[in-house]
Amino acid sequence: MSALFTIHGGAFLALCSMALASYLCRVGGVWLMDHLPPSPPLKRALQALPGSIILATVLPLGMKGGVSALCGLAAALLIMILTRKDLAALSCGMLVVIALRQWGF
Repeated sequence: MSALFTIHGGAFLALCSMALASYLCRVGGVWLMDHLPPSPPLKRALQALPGSIILATVLPLGMKGGVSALCGLAAALLIMILTRKDLAALSCGMLVVIALRQWGF
């Protein structure tokens, strides 16, 4: 076994401790949501969470991609609102980005 695969005992213990803490947080959250009724504000927050995660993930990419990427995101959002079809929104957004980049944006 080469030195590349050796690990110090303290580092291994830290990794295992972090993995256990992460697992306990996930399991604890599931257990807590099963045993405590959520309040109305918490219900609203949980319903808004998927949209906010998508926005936090996609918007920086759109800002980095420039005008064409932002227009593609806007087109995809519009098609998603109108049709509620993921594939149609994705396709339209990509086509808008491709077209704008072909035209020099």
